[in-house]
Amino acid sequence: MNILVCIKEVPDDSVSVSVSNDRAVTEDITPIVNAFDTYSLEMAVRLKEKEEGQVVVVSIGDEGVKNSLKNCLAVGADKAYLIKCDDYKNLDTNSITNILIDAKKKLEEECGVFDLVCFGKETTDKEASQVGVYFANKVGQGVVTSVIEITKDGDSLISKQEIEGGYREVETKMPSVLTIAKPNYEPRYPTIKSKMAARRQKIDDIEVDSISELILEELKDFEPEKRQAGVKINEEDAEVSVQKAIELMKEKKVI
Repeated sequence: MNILVCIKEVPDDSVSVSVSNDRAVTEDITPIVNAFDTYSLEMAVRLKEKEEGQVVVVSIGDEGVKNSLKNCLAVGADKAYLIKCDDYKNLDTNSITNILIDAKKKLEEECGVFDLVCFGKETTDKEASQVGVYFANKVGQGVVTSVIEITKDGDSLISKQEIEGGYREVETKMPSVLTIAKPNYEPRYPTIKSKMAARRQKIDDIEVDSISELILEELKDFEPEKRQAGVKINEEDAEVSVQKAIELMKEKKVI
């Protein structure tokens, strides 16, 4: 199988982010591969190991993103490519999708036609869940979202899709697109040997013509309001306590 995995570098979401001058301050936060993209890569590598083939990873970003791509090589990707764009953090869904479609066309000239394109179901910095679906629509391929398990059956993929209240199995003909949710296992860790091999591996740049004017512009970031301390009601009589609670809720216009 020939699999393309699209990843994004994001600020480490385990670190608290502050807001200054209407913008989230992320410059001092270590960038990492988006969590859902790590699940996507792990699932692709497991499928490759079972069915044979290759996993190609691509990302949009500046030169620093190559560190994240090296990490992808260390955990099972066979090739990695960078689409150079210094202003990548400000790209909107439409621009990202067009760039990735152009990159896919160029990569297929070198790597062969991709049977499957994988995305994380969302990024931890934007949480829009748009690019994978938009990509599939533009290239005219079937898409299954929030996938937690995949198996190959001839020229089709059987995907276990996470839905509200449970799961369902969906069959799609290849080539197709998947967006990946968190499976019931964790991504593998790199070994010292795989890290050294990844460090020596070359990451080529891809030039595309589709970096266009932005349609959407982010105007302002907000910090969530701090939660106010609760009120304790210590009446001995339960009915009195309930009445006081109702009065407080009416006062706060909760009811």
